[in-house]
Amino acid sequence: MKKKSLDNLGELQKAIMEIVWAMGEATSRQVQERLSEKRPLAYTSVLSVMQRLEKAGWLRHRADQRTYVYQPAFSRDQESQRSLRRFIERVFHGNSQVVIQHLIEQGDLSEEDLLALQKLINRKRKERK
Repeated sequence: MKKKSLDNLGELQKAIMEIVWAMGEATSRQVQERLSEKRPLAYTSVLSVMQRLEKAGWLRHRADQRTYVYQPAFSRDQESQRSLRRFIERVFHGNSQVVIQHLIEQGDLSEEDLLALQKLINRKRKERK
């Protein structure tokens, strides 16, 4: 099964991934308990979705006695970077400069934001030398 983008996951799938990312690892029971704080969900429903997420490459598991402990197959940051790359490729034909220009020209950037961007630019320049 081809791994979907985070944007293409269902609401429950996203919620489960966010919980597992936040916890670092979790059993399906732990995830079900966290989700049930907002809305009641059957344990078997959560388990089924987590198994599908594992099959799709989002989660992996290890056995702890008779319980599966699920971990994310990659970090939240890795998925954010991957999603951003796909977005830039799809919307801006891979042109990162246009994205940055839009953010600077259209964004409501504070002086602090502009200084942080300048520091990033300066650091990248030093890395190239």
